[in-house]
Amino acid sequence: MKYYLAKSDPADYTIDDLENDGHTVWDGVRNAQAVNVIKEMRPGDKVFVYHSGGKSAVVGLAKVASEPRPDPNEPKSWVVDFEFISKLEPPTTLREVKESGKFSDWALVRQSRLSTMGAPKEFVEWMKTRHRRKGI
Repeated sequence: MKYYLAKSDPADYTIDDLENDGHTVWDGVRNAQAVNVIKEMRPGDKVFVYHSGGKSAVVGLAKVASEPRPDPNEPKSWVVDFEFISKLEPPTTLREVKESGKFSDWALVRQSRLSTMGAPKEFVEWMKTRHRRKGI
């Protein structure tokens, strides 16, 4: 099982929306590097859901519920289904991630505009200590 991070603008789709819906098609990714990450995802992989914008933070956890497939509405993009697992309370802010000093080589810190990325093992372990019993 692999871990990923997927960003969402809370003005468009929130962790509360995912919780209410139970599952969603994760679409709208256009950056070629981020699309390649979606193509790597497999059912059962876990995804940290990240709200971008004003108070950027990891707010929840989802799991990949389908194989990736071409986006029927965007020829250069791919989509995948996510299923809600849990909210992460309190959210882990980007500031906390940066201030930890542990992830300076990670795309979240280096390439903050990339919408979908792999999550390093060290980040997963760090999140497990912060959010016990949340399905991480």
